[in-house]
Amino acid sequence: MLLLLVVMTGIAPISLYMLVPALPELARTFDADISIAQMTVSLYMVGLAFSQLIMGPLSDKFGRRPVLLAGLGLMVIAGIGSSFALTLPQLIAARFFQALGGATGMVMSRAIIRDLYPRERVGAMISLVIAVMMIAQMLSPLAGGLLETGFGWRAIFYVVTASSLVVTLAIAFFLPETRRRAASDVSGGGFIADSRVLLRSRTFIGYLLCYVVASWIIFTFAGGGPYVVVTQMGRTSAEYGAWFATSGLAYLVGNLCCVRFAPRRTIEQLIWFGLALQFGGAMLNVVWGLTGLNQNPAWLFLTHMIVMFGNAFVMSNGAAGALSIRPQAAGTASGMMGFLQMGLGSLCSQFGAWLGGHFATPVPLNIALVVLSCGCAAAMIFLVPRRKVVVTEEMIEKAEGEESGLL
Repeated sequence: MLLLLVVMTGIAPISLYMLVPALPELARTFDADISIAQMTVSLYMVGLAFSQLIMGPLSDKFGRRPVLLAGLGLMVIAGIGSSFALTLPQLIAARFFQALGGATGMVMSRAIIRDLYPRERVGAMISLVIAVMMIAQMLSPLAGGLLETGFGWRAIFYVVTASSLVVTLAIAFFLPETRRRAASDVSGGGFIADSRVLLRSRTFIGYLLCYVVASWIIFTFAGGGPYVVVTQMGRTSAEYGAWFATSGLAYLVGNLCCVRFAPRRTIEQLIWFGLALQFGGAMLNVVWGLTGLNQNPAWLFLTHMIVMFGNAFVMSNGAAGALSIRPQAAGTASGMMGFLQMGLGSLCSQFGAWLGGHFATPVPLNIALVVLSCGCAAAMIFLVPRRKVVVTEEMIEKAEGEESGLL
């Protein structure tokens, strides 16, 4: 089950990152501007965002398994179209449908975890899936570059399509339906009703904002980082890539530690631990910037590793809290999270690029990370109530059986 959750979560983002090294070759092959070739990535992200908003509610109504198979089947068909595209517009359109199908695995994995595990274990399981997936995701640009160099850019789509087909068949044969019938019968109102119940809950909105704003920290830094290192510090893009890998490593280690600590701590305790590290690391980078120290990439990225380590705790446990508010609508909740994360995350990336490219110091970018960290904390302080009782397994089971499902 863990292996299936990892591959269904990773197939879409791995497909995204594998193509990035081949973008210059795509522009040359189709005699197009690099900005047009970039649309194979940007529209792919748009597809990821909107698909999660659609597929999550559908899985609450029809079940995880049929929606997952339909989505991954669409990814296989679109992958075949990408492999044999004759023009760049055809390739861009095929990539968009590839994202629509592939994102099903991302949204469904979170919902399936919530179906299978009690509330206090959801954060640990999400962390475990992310940790394993991160290893493959960090290697995917290298794999894409090797495939493009050795066999041409179409080889990337051959591999992605074949992998999508294998994942689809594995799910068809080995993944049972995890949506609980009793819970789905109770919810019965569909996307509109589930959304109303979720959005009326201050607790759900608090966890949702905590998760989404924490993800925006990643997008903002990723957008501004290249300009800070290459333009402001005068380093090479290869050096930037090496330093940026440290952020992914810290995020990976953070998720592994979250798995380790989760059995002995509540979701709220783990979130506050992550928030403290996230805010402390961001503030340290502001201090280094004001004192002129982080004109050296080591100061900037080694401190940012603290931010990313804490970010892993905030995101996985924020997701666990949001998914547990109404377990029978876990697909709808997961879809909302994914849509806001990917949809507005692209705007944060653009904003980060503006901060990095229009200033001579990384301080504005670091201040933006501090503000976002404060936003995460504000969501927890003002929207998520403090627990005055110890939540037991019996209380969780009772709450999940109620119509509201509110914990």
